[in-house]
Amino acid sequence: MAAAAAATAAAAASIRERQTVALKRMLNFNVPHIKNSTGEPVWKVLIYDRFGQDIISPLLSVKELRDMGITLHLLLHSDRDPIPDVPAVYFVMPTEENIDRMCQDLRNQLYESYYLNFISAISRSKLEDIANAALAASAVTQVAKVFDQYLNFITLEDDMFVLCNQNKELVSYRAINRPDITDTEMETVMDTIVDSLFCFFVTLGAVPIIRCSRGTAAEMVAVKLDKKLRENLRDARNSLFTGDTLGAGQFSFQRPLLVLVDRNIDLATPLHHTWTYQALVHDVLARKLDVYFEYEEKIMSKTTLDKSLLDIISDPDAGTPEDKMRLFLIYYISTQQAPSEADLEQYKKALTDAGCNLNPLQYIKQWKAFTKMASAPASYGSTTTKPMGLLSRVMNTGSQFVMEGVKNLVLKQQNLPVTRILDNLMEMKSNPETDDYRYFDPKMLRGNDSSVPRNKNPFQEAIVFVVGGGNYIEYQNLVDYIKGKQGKHILYGCSELFNATQFIKQLSQLGQK
Repeated sequence: MAAAAAATAAAAASIRERQTVALKRMLNFNVPHIKNSTGEPVWKVLIYDRFGQDIISPLLSVKELRDMGITLHLLLHSDRDPIPDVPAVYFVMPTEENIDRMCQDLRNQLYESYYLNFISAISRSKLEDIANAALAASAVTQVAKVFDQYLNFITLEDDMFVLCNQNKELVSYRAINRPDITDTEMETVMDTIVDSLFCFFVTLGAVPIIRCSRGTAAEMVAVKLDKKLRENLRDARNSLFTGDTLGAGQFSFQRPLLVLVDRNIDLATPLHHTWTYQALVHDVLARKLDVYFEYEEKIMSKTTLDKSLLDIISDPDAGTPEDKMRLFLIYYISTQQAPSEADLEQYKKALTDAGCNLNPLQYIKQWKAFTKMASAPASYGSTTTKPMGLLSRVMNTGSQFVMEGVKNLVLKQQNLPVTRILDNLMEMKSNPETDDYRYFDPKMLRGNDSSVPRNKNPFQEAIVFVVGGGNYIEYQNLVDYIKGKQGKHILYGCSELFNATQFIKQLSQLGQK
């Protein structure tokens, strides 16, 4: 049992490695790449679109591509000269525009042979378009292979992935929460997210147990992903999971947990001023980031405030207009009792005088009015750190203690909402926050609408995926949480990765009348 759990942990912890191996196999004409082979590689060109470029760039350097025999790597829609004596490896999304350009390459006989690799599965009709173009160009024998690679996600760290950089606005927080979004548009957004998650689990080689909150976009993703996995497993001959080591056994503990959460469960964390080394060297002194960090910590942990919020907003030397708006939004989101209309008008005047755009507040007001969280905002726990004016301490102590001060202050704080949810579900704890989370097991013959987990054992590993966007604060909080859990592993994924500036811009757009 311990060995199986360890194997599971090792496998899921190396999603970066698995995606890299898959890419190297693809670049080696879809046969396994032998690391220490002494022979010269077959020289070839790599043709990718922007999606393919984004997937390859974090994983393979130019030198590694060269070692794989890639002499040139070119964008599909760039002007490319014929190289008729060299094979070409394509790595692109199966879009109409891309298929048309590939067919044009066949007609123009640009390369010696064509290895066509699609990031996501290509439809039968588009496959027929390629076949017809190859026939018309008398190039059927030159199309050596056509493969679906199921690599439609970007690995940024060993334990972190995002869906896409290109067209990320299509799956953004704003896209999902637009008041005027149609059912058809929402279906498209959900299908896009599900396609990437499906690719992720094919690459991981595991069929997860899925948990999600009810009545959210995360639930829509869960339902669709469960259906897609179930359909693939049912087709035993063509199932992409038949050889997986994680799901092949009869024991449920061998499979990972997928926790799907909605960004709306916690809007405060993406706005939080973090006190990390990067922030310290950025422009901590021109903005008083230490003041913002400490004040936000107190708000989020329900600690008594020793300074008026209005004073900070009104202080011309304390931060930018965006800093002030972020602080006020965290206060507004986290407070149990919303400020009175009179107080709110006073805050709005101070924010306007400070040069703030009030659109984000307009959206958060609407959000708070319509969401269940209005009566029960996310609890941020109680901080274990007593902020003690870090900046003044650092200035008195000397720069060699900067990192020590940051280390002591920053990450001894509470588990954030997403981390708490993961802890409940991974450790099988009963908690009102997660007790009604839906439970899906795509390997069960019949799906059931249940909150009751059939697996009673704590999970050795989990994937947390945030529908609506994630951030480094949340990721770091999860990393720190799992450090204390020996033999357990987690991966963090999100539909897009944003910083506070990018998130507040989306809130502003949603708040526009």
